[in-house]
Amino acid sequence: MSKIIFVTGNLNKVREANQILGSFRIDVEHVNLRLNEIQSDRLEEIAKASALEATHQVGKPVIVEDSGLFIKSLGGFPGPFSSYVQRTIGNRGILKLMREIDDRESCFKSVVAYCDGKRKALSFTGEVRGKISHKERGKVWGFDPIFIPDGEGGETYAEMGAVEKNRISHRRRALEKFAKWYLK
Repeated sequence: MSKIIFVTGNLNKVREANQILGSFRIDVEHVNLRLNEIQSDRLEEIAKASALEATHQVGKPVIVEDSGLFIKSLGGFPGPFSSYVQRTIGNRGILKLMREIDDRESCFKSVVAYCDGKRKALSFTGEVRGKISHKERGKVWGFDPIFIPDGEGGETYAEMGAVEKNRISHRRRALEKFAKWYLK
């Protein structure tokens, strides 16, 4: 069984990564570090910079993950600022911003960055297209109660439950790309 260190402070992400990478026979070791997050409007740049810093602190190969909800009618907001927006205005704030907007097209994006300290960080991206619901549905963390993935019967990520969400999620898609590369 292979092993990788996942640097994150988010235990929900650790649970998802364990389930997803476990199917590839990759064991996830969780390390919680305080990393300096660069300011950028590109998730790839943020994740790569965090992976580089993390591998220097840990002294071993690591992965980090950054994700964002990109809402078309809001010019891609909150995008790479999703964590901050979730902490400050939350789902209710997003729904309030969207109250008079008909175009609810959105995209959840995840970037997994790998760094071994010997070369530049590599990134693996996963996306799921969908739309923003008109109200919160389901009880889970983050934007899951307001994101409805396309082609999945109209349920929000939160209504799907962990197993079903992990089957189709943006994070799964990014982690699968990483796993296939890592195991080569």
